[in-house]
Order: sequence, then C-alpha cells, then structure tokens
Amino acid sequence: MLFMGMMSLDGPEDYGRLSDEVLLNKVGTGDQEAFRQLYQNTDRSIYGFILSIVKNPQDAEEIMQETYMKVWTSAAGYKSQGKPLAWMFTIARNLCYMKFRNQKHESDIAFDDLEGEETGEICPEIEQAADKLVLAAALKILKEEEREIVLLHATAGMKHREIAASLGMPLATVLSKYNRAMKKLENYLS
Repeated sequence: MLFMGMMSLDGPEDYGRLSDEVLLNKVGTGDQEAFRQLYQNTDRSIYGFILSIVKNPQDAEEIMQETYMKVWTSAAGYKSQGKPLAWMFTIARNLCYMKFRNQKHESDIAFDDLEGEETGEICPEIEQAADKLVLAAALKILKEEEREIVLLHATAGMKHREIAASLGMPLATVLSKYNRAMKKLENYLS
C-alpha cells in the first residue's frame, strides 16, 4: 500500500500540483511531462510579458517559442532561487532585445507594396501600420511597469492577482498602476 502511494506521487496526474520551481528542476533532468506542465502554468504570463516588449503578436509568438526552447536547454543550469518565472522572464527579455538588434535595419513594408496592384489605393497594411503606430504611441506614454501590467491584463487575459504574483508586486500596487495607466491612455487617446 505504501509503495502504491509513492507511485501516485510521481504520476503525471500529479504534476499540476507541483510548484514551478519543482517543475523547472524536473525539466533540468529532461522530464517532458514537467516541461509540458510548466508551459501550461506560465505560457500566458510569458506571452503577455513578451508582447509588452515587442508589441507585435507574431514576433511575440516566435520569441515565446525561442524562450521555451531556451528554458528546455538551460533548465539544468537553473540555480534554485524560488523565482523560476523571473528567470524565464529574463530569458524572454534577452531574446526580445536580440530580436530588436537583428531587426534594426529591416523595414516592415516594402515600397512596392504600398499601393494596390490595379487601383493605386493605399493597401490595408498601411492602415494596420497606422493603427499600430497609434497604439504604440499611446503605450509609449506609459512607464514600463504600467505597460507590462496593461498588456498582461489586456492581451494575456491575466487577472490582477496573477500579474502581481508574476511580477512579484503587491496586488494593491498592480491595481494602482493599472488604473493610473488606463487614465493616462484614456486622456491620450481622447
């Protein structure tokens, strides 16, 4: 009976009860089920964090994949500090900055793509780019922490309590920064 109880502790059905710290240590040993569970526990937070930096969903998805690949390959070197999400955020942030450096000289839209083929009308890409510029300009008025909180809530669908836990801030601070940021955005866009 004792042996059966020990077996159930190691079963995949119990991975959902393990802390991210324990899961990350298991990932370091090559445990794929622990990696799957760690991904499920953190994917929204990581995506929202990356999106708050790069402000482009396609780039955010690409960097998110790179982040989890790096987590998989680097987990064995993780030194237990009780903050695995902060470690993962650091990886994600570094990959975002690498992406910025690599894209520094590339443009988003080729000149030939600016006009419609037959009509000579402005293409939808320009309209989307304009919308992105307005949003980017609005987000630039926010402090970095405010922007992260707003984007984690709006794009990743995280609750304020989850954001507070992810960023290591008190809930009251997150709520205050969120409300202040929303008022700034409202004033800027009106």
